[in-house]
Amino acid sequence: MAWLLLVLAAVFEVMFAMGMKMSQGFTRLTPTLVTIVGIIFGLWFLALAMKQLPVSIAYPVWTALGTLGTVALGTLLLGEAMTPLKAVSVLAIVGGVIGLKISGG
Repeated sequence: MAWLLLVLAAVFEVMFAMGMKMSQGFTRLTPTLVTIVGIIFGLWFLALAMKQLPVSIAYPVWTALGTLGTVALGTLLLGEAMTPLKAVSVLAIVGGVIGLKISGG
């Protein structure tokens, strides 16, 4: 159950990041509200997940999933470039989180 909560937290983190981009500096109401909802629920689900998961696993996984989701949506929806260095960096993030999990999470 904690892992499901962590995934939900990451979904809301991506929602927060994308909403913030689309709010154009908090000048557009709907994306600003999406950003606020994303922040609140992202942190809430993260806190619930941390009741069962160690912080050394939960927080890095949350940020990694949020980062990966944001990079993917930025590329797919916003036309941001997926450069070779960006792709390698994404793989490094995934490798780092796997390493943390294997090391004792």
